[in-house]
Amino acid sequence: MNLKSFRVNLPNYITLARIVVVPLLVVVLLTPEADRWFGISGYALAIALFLMAALTDIVDGHLARRRNQVSTLGKFLDPIADKLLISAALIVLVEKQLAPSWVVAIIIGREFVITGLRSVAASEGLILEAQTSGKLKMWAQCVAVVALLVAAANGNPPVSNFDLDYPAFFWRVAEVQTAFANLVDFGLTRNDWKVFGYLVGRGALWLAMILSLWSMWDYFAYFFKHRRKEKSGEN
Repeated sequence: MNLKSFRVNLPNYITLARIVVVPLLVVVLLTPEADRWFGISGYALAIALFLMAALTDIVDGHLARRRNQVSTLGKFLDPIADKLLISAALIVLVEKQLAPSWVVAIIIGREFVITGLRSVAASEGLILEAQTSGKLKMWAQCVAVVALLVAAANGNPPVSNFDLDYPAFFWRVAEVQTAFANLVDFGLTRNDWKVFGYLVGRGALWLAMILSLWSMWDYFAYFFKHRRKEKSGEN
């Protein structure tokens, strides 16, 4: 085993910082006694923490390639950090009644499945490369989390029927109808903007769920494709 590949470098430290942000994000959002942190509202601080952590996902990879510091440790930590950040944020959204639990369960369940597939692939000497659908899924998840947190900045969903699961049903919600009516009349209120943000967040969450299933299919297809190639090569 090459121990040099497990040495901690600058990109690894940035990835570790992303992992440290996860419990901070959860504490800030789920501490009911503290509405403000250091003079900043809990939701504003949580959004800032999440965005900072999400941006480090771009920074650490860029630095690793630029400084020629791509390491085994980094390849191991980076997907773990991503999964912890997104999973924690989505679970908090469910707790805050901003996201349907079954959609979040599908998204997080997919992560466990892909983690298991990566382990099987690694045992056979195959590294599952990141798929485009997986990257799109990550961005959709980030948009969903930020939009929903912004929409609930006062601590409550901007619509009364926040437990609705299906997009078509949103058109029946009074706050949504009011927001579109005010949009036509050029008289949007603050809550109307939050309603639109909420709709963007829920739409992005649905897109993230679809991309989660699509990317899972991509990873399995990639795995079995290379497996067939190896078997045909042996024959």
